[in-house]
Amino acid sequence: MKSIYINKIAPLCAFSLLIVGAASHAQKFSGVVLDADGNSIAKANVSLVNTKYKAVTDEKGEFTFSDIGAGKVELHVSAKNFSHVNEYFTITEQDLSEVTISMRATVMEVIDVYATPLHSSSIESALPVNVISGDDLRLKQASTLGETLKNEVGVHSSYFGPVASSPIIRGMDGPRVLITQNGLDVGDASRVGPDHAVAAEAGTAQQVEVLRGPSTLFYGSGAIGGVVNVVDNRVPKTTDNQVDYLLKHNDVADENEATLNINSGYKNFALHLDAFWRQSNDYKIPGYATAEENHDEDIHDEEHSEEETKGVLENSASKSSGFTVGSSYLFDAGYVGLSYGRMERTYGIPGHAEHSEEEHQEMVTASGGEAAVFGDLVQDRYQLLSEISFEDSFINRLVSKAAYTDYQHQEIEGGIVGTQFNNEMLETRFDLYHQAVDGWKGAWTLHYKESDFDAVGEEAFTPPSSTESIALAWLEEKHINNVLWQVGARIEQVKLNASSAGDLHDDHTDGLDSYSEESFHFIKQKFTPISASLGAVWGYSPGYNIGVSAAFSQRAPSASELFSNGAHIGTNTYEVGALFSVHEENHELHVDMSDQNVALETAYNLDLTWRKFEGDFGFVASAFYNHIDDYYYQANTGLFAEDGHESHDEAIEENNIEESTGLPVYVFQQNNVVMYGVEAEFFYQVTPSLKATLFTDYIRAKLTDNNNDNLPRIPPMRVGGQFNYITDKYSAELSATHYFKQSDTAALESETAGYTMLDANVNFFIDAVGDDMVAFVKVNNITNEQARVHTSFLKNVSPLPARGFTVGIRGSF
Repeated sequence: MKSIYINKIAPLCAFSLLIVGAASHAQKFSGVVLDADGNSIAKANVSLVNTKYKAVTDEKGEFTFSDIGAGKVELHVSAKNFSHVNEYFTITEQDLSEVTISMRATVMEVIDVYATPLHSSSIESALPVNVISGDDLRLKQASTLGETLKNEVGVHSSYFGPVASSPIIRGMDGPRVLITQNGLDVGDASRVGPDHAVAAEAGTAQQVEVLRGPSTLFYGSGAIGGVVNVVDNRVPKTTDNQVDYLLKHNDVADENEATLNINSGYKNFALHLDAFWRQSNDYKIPGYATAEENHDEDIHDEEHSEEETKGVLENSASKSSGFTVGSSYLFDAGYVGLSYGRMERTYGIPGHAEHSEEEHQEMVTASGGEAAVFGDLVQDRYQLLSEISFEDSFINRLVSKAAYTDYQHQEIEGGIVGTQFNNEMLETRFDLYHQAVDGWKGAWTLHYKESDFDAVGEEAFTPPSSTESIALAWLEEKHINNVLWQVGARIEQVKLNASSAGDLHDDHTDGLDSYSEESFHFIKQKFTPISASLGAVWGYSPGYNIGVSAAFSQRAPSASELFSNGAHIGTNTYEVGALFSVHEENHELHVDMSDQNVALETAYNLDLTWRKFEGDFGFVASAFYNHIDDYYYQANTGLFAEDGHESHDEAIEENNIEESTGLPVYVFQQNNVVMYGVEAEFFYQVTPSLKATLFTDYIRAKLTDNNNDNLPRIPPMRVGGQFNYITDKYSAELSATHYFKQSDTAALESETAGYTMLDANVNFFIDAVGDDMVAFVKVNNITNEQARVHTSFLKNVSPLPARGFTVGIRGSF
């Protein structure tokens, strides 16, 4: 199978190399970048949009481009603490010099977004965007992508322990939120189940971008809820020499971490190497892991302590490591590069730890202790990136991307592999950019993705399946006076094919006695999702704009949403796909093929964003409304099925007879849904050294065809704020976030109490060898609050960590 994928990707490499060309020579374009007071701005990034030309201003704020072809060009200028500037110029037979660019200061950080084909900045998008980079990313960096992003407005975490937390965007996750690396699917199994770790590492990333809202136009079906794009330098674009490093330790999990990024080059060849290593023990918690409401009222604290350890979340240890090597060939018109990366992770899945040596076999984890269930993943990833510009041509730029991913994940219980997940994925993408036509600039995209996924083992809950998609997309934008118009459309064909599957129903805990084995034969599923969007960004006054986006998006269901039928030990549930029906008859649980047709998920989304981004006070306020027809969701049936675990010890078998251990049965259903909410951030530069930030978000999600019942695991409302103080020698931050009680729950879903998290950090700037060295101290959960995450399947058995201290050092040279 691997050779087939390599044969498919090889022509792309050859194609990218064949079209390497030379640029024609023409005129010189130079200028200076100044602030509103006329002072020069050094280290500003200056580029000609959709060309190879890029420069950084010197100490006098000056820049120069040579050999510019005649015609109209768009100049883009960005600098830290300033709003981005876009201006148009016409290059003629003579040199264009003494151009002056004026930039206005901003209290907000404005960063270019790579996740969108036209690379607009975070304040120029019709849809709201979060971007974390630089020191901010290093401060927020956690062991999972979900925990790294959980404090971003509009973003929460699924929190499946310290290593398997995925981002949730506006209440959506799983197959609706696409995780990408440099714009290509990470190709792991995290979209199948929340217990699977995301195979993308924030520790070696340059920036992480979050598109909040439908992004199917850019990425297809799997992005109807949004996109998280991890941008790194694995395929380098410059030969600049730089080394970045980080070392840190936290006491809440006795965790040690090290990351390293090296970039260099020789002549036309750029080189990159990065690596990371992280290891932790079971982490500390305030009190007991199991929520009190899960215990009988007459169980006292003394009896409680006999069944679980107080102050520690058992089976939460982990070990992760990985590296990436990459190289690029740089030429006048662009670059072409290839990288290889490998990631390995072993982590416990909380909520499965046993409490007696007689009840399980001893298993050595990353921390050297015992564990009942843990995950073990290995991923190999090859990535090709290329960007080539063409002068004097209607097609002025070609961006090519391809990735092949070989992913394996084992769920191990008591030393025995219960399930092994395998996923081989090939993805290719070509973006063709054209010269402006009557002011409209844009791109066409050809996008192909193929995934072969299978789950093997006695506890596999989904049959082997393949998913293939091919799509054409089109995106244009134009400035008309002070309004930026954005329009686009996409058509996609998705094919899903699953092997025949046998279904095993064992005894279960509610007295439903049945045992039957039946083979299910699936027909190939074909879908044709269509997406279209219209957006506008109106700069109605200097430093202000309003963004409006209306989108029509469709999503094809994932293989797990259709074909699942079995016990999922990672989530402690019995999962049944939408192609089946579940019912109880004569105290027997029956799973049969359904006679109902499955449909595309269709969303009608409206987003409104208001921004003020210049001066000492700024804000971004968003409101959204999303009506979704035929929304796929997991409904709790109220039935239970036997967990299906094979017993490897007679004591276990006898215990299972005496004490029922049934798994709740969840079935994928379709229903019409409305989701709406608000998000806001406010920034105030109190003094040159002190900055205050306030944020809040709120979301409601209801099933409109079912008495307006609530969707399960929807994040609660929250309000947060922070103070940042910075001097030449040090900086400090104090932040607090209050999560309100979540009482808008689904049927058979429990409420979750509110809580407040108080965190702080101090950074000391050290004069040493290199450009930057920072020693830092962080304190999380200062008040030692006991908190549970409503969006987690494990909220009743896996609370957030106790008070923890982190110390470390980071730098570059």
